[in-house]
Amino acid sequence: MIDKPTATPSIIHHFSSIKDPRVDRQKKHQLQDIFFITLCSVICGADNWVAIEEFGKAKAAWFTELLGLQHGIPSHDTFGEVFAVIDAEQFGECFSNWVNDLANLTEGEIIAIDGKCLRRSIDKASKKAAIHMVSAWAQHNSLVLGQVQVDDKSNEITAIPKLLSRLDIAGAVITIDAMGCQKKIAQQIVEQGGDYVLSLKGNQESLHEDVVTYFTSPLSPEAARATVDGGHGRIETRTVRVTDEIAWLKERHSWAGLQSIIEVTATRESENKITEETRYFISSLSANNPNKLEHAVRAHWAIENNLHWVLDIAFDEDSNRTRKGHSAANLAIIRHLALNLIKKEKTSKVGVKTKRLKAGWDNDYLLRIIGVI
Repeated sequence: MIDKPTATPSIIHHFSSIKDPRVDRQKKHQLQDIFFITLCSVICGADNWVAIEEFGKAKAAWFTELLGLQHGIPSHDTFGEVFAVIDAEQFGECFSNWVNDLANLTEGEIIAIDGKCLRRSIDKASKKAAIHMVSAWAQHNSLVLGQVQVDDKSNEITAIPKLLSRLDIAGAVITIDAMGCQKKIAQQIVEQGGDYVLSLKGNQESLHEDVVTYFTSPLSPEAARATVDGGHGRIETRTVRVTDEIAWLKERHSWAGLQSIIEVTATRESENKITEETRYFISSLSANNPNKLEHAVRAHWAIENNLHWVLDIAFDEDSNRTRKGHSAANLAIIRHLALNLIKKEKTSKVGVKTKRLKAGWDNDYLLRIIGVI
């Protein structure tokens, strides 16, 4: 039987508590074995149940030696049916508990929260909408901290508080786009010991109008920071204005912990074309460190570049057609789990996609990613 991992000691412990929904007479394969084979397969490049079965068969002797399999490799139908009935919420909670052991979040860690639609998970025949997952990404640690599926008849506003409740955010800075700019969410972040930088748009009409009016008035402060970035034939200049002289604003709007407001104007020049975009934010951080505020604003987009983009390019997530029961949400969690393990493996200085290939070629390297050796 496989030794319990030592480098990531909580992975088996946290996921062994998953309730097996199958009746005893149908348990031809142990749930732990199904989970382990699936995780290894996804790490090595398998992105659907058929590919997972084929990977298992190709490595059947190896898996049998490690796990002591009595009935061989499960069929793709078995993989799909098991993950379709595993409770996705419990699976997500186990994931977050595991990451809490794995991650070493430092003071001031920026945690970006954002949603992503799994486009091909839509099931028109069953009139099921595509799965929408809200994830938390630790910018400095480059780890997925957790994820929650958005209920079919709801939106991110209800999913974000559930996700936050699973995370230890004390001392962290939470960044969320305008959908999550809600009083109850700000209150929860402050109560859990975190700070926030929330994007402000028209969904908070009067607050948005007041902030825009202030920054476009003669009272607007001078730019506190300006940066210029170039590349890919484009030059971008970013100008940041911040203030914590907002007693007048707090009299009109009651937001937990509100300390400052921010204006960021990005001017882009490319091929004789100039565009300008101005965005506004509210924050529980003081305005005395504009660099920190500007960094938090920019770091939020890391979840797009370092998580969503990687899942699409390296894991082909947008093309995945898994849809039965909870299988789409659970396979998304497996991808997050695989990505975290791949990111934490530092001995091979190559990209995620190449690491997946290498793990498929080299059993010892796969075990190093899993944490067994």
